[in-house]
Amino acid sequence: MIRKETHFHQQVDELKIMILQMAAYVERAVDSATRALLDRNAELAERVIEGDARINQLENEIDEFSLQLLVRDQPMARDLRFITGCRRAVIDLERAGDEAVNIAEKTIYLSKLTPTPHNPMLEELVSTAKDMLRVAVEALQEENVEKATDVCRMDYKADDLNVRILKKTMDDMVTEVTGVRRAVNTILAARSLERIGDLSTNLGETVIFIVKGVSVKHNCQRF
Repeated sequence: MIRKETHFHQQVDELKIMILQMAAYVERAVDSATRALLDRNAELAERVIEGDARINQLENEIDEFSLQLLVRDQPMARDLRFITGCRRAVIDLERAGDEAVNIAEKTIYLSKLTPTPHNPMLEELVSTAKDMLRVAVEALQEENVEKATDVCRMDYKADDLNVRILKKTMDDMVTEVTGVRRAVNTILAARSLERIGDLSTNLGETVIFIVKGVSVKHNCQRF
């Protein structure tokens, strides 16, 4: 019995390693996509798109591995929450990877147009989204509720920046008709950044669920 339980927890540790490996790929994709966006680097953006296949592959591997643990070992309490939480987290990580691809695609399009005027709010949103993802992954790795809650609070800033960028870009569209296509793609890139913040918040909520056994979906700012 002791041997079986030890083997099970080794498998749980392996699941955590797989999740963190996927998170590292996603963080790298987001970092590369945002650098490509700010630098108008189409070549780097192309590499982000190509690398998404590995993230998708890891999602499938983790999904199958975690399902086997649930069916075969029928874990309870904290172990059940952890495995269930990992199954939630992998969905949000894969979606964050998809948003990195969306940003990369917009970057390739924008790189062919007249450069956008310097937009410090976009740079701030890039920084905020990356910070949220980084802290969310740290919270998952450390099972740290305080860091998870910090991510939830940071979501207000990401939402506000997204709205401000939308308003400014729409004003630019009115005064500069030729920049409409550029403006639309900038808005969509900003929306993807805001979504990365939302998905990072979801990861924070998952950490709180794993550690505390409490569901705080859509309400973790008040936890």
